Amino acid sequence: MKPNVAPLALTALAAPLFCILPLPIGAQAIAIGQPPPHRTYSVHRLQPKAFPELPTNLVTELERRGCTIPQPYTDRRANVIRGEFAKPGQTDWAVLCSTQRSTSLLVFWNGSATSSTALAKNPDDPGRIFDWFIRPVDQKFIIDHHQAYGGPKPPPIDHEGIESGGETASVVLYYYRGQWLKLQGAD
Repeated sequence: MKPNVAPLALTALAAPLFCILPLPIGAQAIAIGQPPPHRTYSVHRLQPKAFPELPTNLVTELERRGCTIPQPYTDRRANVIRGEFAKPGQTDWAVLCSTQRSTSLLVFWNGSATSSTALAKNPDDPGRIFDWFIRPVDQKFIIDHHQAYGGPKPPPIDHEGIESGGETASVVLYYYRGQWLKLQGAD
């Protein structure tokens, strides 16, 4: 019985074609040692009025500033939070505000549009996926993360902090004695 030579002949004929057929751009870059082409990512941003929980005076102020709120997730709204960030019993708001190709973390003390602080400002990078998020964290989160990862020793914790971070790491911003401390977040 003769071996079937047709599959072997086809393989022999097809192999040289793989050497001359174009590869996808990313594969070509890897094959010839070049960096991949620059990619841009569209960041999904929402208008302040898309957050019905946000007080009307803050919606008005964010619109006046030209803010949109960048979203790191596609399945839920994020980056507008409320918490007791200055002291127990006071409701403060924190918002990521994108305007003029940068994003800032704004804190509105006691829900006042005229009393705010900008904690961080980062340029928007169109070549990077937006993954910055904020969320309120409590005493347990702050203490647990300090015990697990080390970092600066937290002061006495009697109100909430703001976890600010991305896919790979975060920091806890904690207001203490008139200044913002950077405490250990998730690694």
